[in-house]
Amino acid sequence: MPSPPLAGVRVVEVGNYMAGPFCAMQLADLGADVIKVESPAAGGDEVRKTGPFLDGESSNFVRLNRNKRSLALDLKTPKGKEVFRRLAATADVVVENLRPGTMTDLELDYATLSALNPMLVYVAASGWGQSGPYSQLAGLDIMAQGMSGLMSITGEPGGDPVKVGVPVADLVCALYGALAAVSALRARERDGRGQFIDVCLFEAGVSLAVWEAGKFFATGEIPGPLGSAHQTSAPYQAIRAADGYFTVGATSIRNWESFCRVLGHPEWVADERFADNPSRHRNRPLLIPMIEEVTAGRPMAHWIAALQEAGVPCGAIQDYGQVFRDQHLAARDFFWKAPHTTLGAVEQLGSPMRFAATAVVRDHAGPLLGEHSAEVLDELGYSAADVERLASSGIIVRP
Repeated sequence: MPSPPLAGVRVVEVGNYMAGPFCAMQLADLGADVIKVESPAAGGDEVRKTGPFLDGESSNFVRLNRNKRSLALDLKTPKGKEVFRRLAATADVVVENLRPGTMTDLELDYATLSALNPMLVYVAASGWGQSGPYSQLAGLDIMAQGMSGLMSITGEPGGDPVKVGVPVADLVCALYGALAAVSALRARERDGRGQFIDVCLFEAGVSLAVWEAGKFFATGEIPGPLGSAHQTSAPYQAIRAADGYFTVGATSIRNWESFCRVLGHPEWVADERFADNPSRHRNRPLLIPMIEEVTAGRPMAHWIAALQEAGVPCGAIQDYGQVFRDQHLAARDFFWKAPHTTLGAVEQLGSPMRFAATAVVRDHAGPLLGEHSAEVLDELGYSAADVERLASSGIIVRP
């Protein structure tokens, strides 16, 4: 089997919670050697303190930090800074998601590290970016979702503010960070130098407003929440059946005609109110009740089977109990078991990236705090006596 795409690339992560760790996890899945630097005094990444727990280990942490090594290192001490600088000198990428200015205060910022390693790619993820009037504000996913407009279009019309169920601003920021890091490594091959990358939750959230920007910049109209409905197409939403809801997307001419036939109303195709997508979307308040008057008479399974047979895009609305046991995901070997030092085999989500020739890494679950401290220091040329002195002084931690 060929080596994974990023084999031979070393990444140093200084991350907490989501954006930095999720970014570095993508790089680890692609084969990079990710060394996660964690604070001994703080007990490591804050996610280690989030439940549920498995024999004292966070179930969330062992999944979010798979395929990484942990170095528990006190960056506030002169010796700890020295170790980090030596580590960064061997790195291709540094990923951090601390508040802007924190790494400068620690004397471990890009300017300092790039002087030691001009080839270094440095990804700084933050709430609001490294510059601008918001830069020094605390920035969590929910603030980014609120400020980016995402919460203004999520939920039902007239309802309370609702955020996207997953921390989407954090996760998308992380994905942009990973893409930027890989792109900068490619640019480094061409230009012979690394660079600084600034990604933030706020801009990541705003970048998703594809349909909303199209509407506002064309018409000046400010979009609002539509529940499950689409911004420009209909029917494209959750539809009520006798025993719950299912989703449908009958937006093309062919799919709309097939949808009408399955529902037993072929005459809707010739109805001028529903002549095309813009008409159907404009008349959605009339159209959807007409559809649901029919679909409410039969269970979801009936409609999904009939619509799939007719080639109309549709599907069930699954809870995560169903998702994590989905037969399609099982057939594609999406979930996998990762070994953990104390927990044994731990179920993992798979990577959506599927390479024909260079598979993603499926190595181990998130490490114990400081599990690889001695190993990493040995690679940096520290002697066993040096490691013992650093451990006894609390500058590093070993499990």
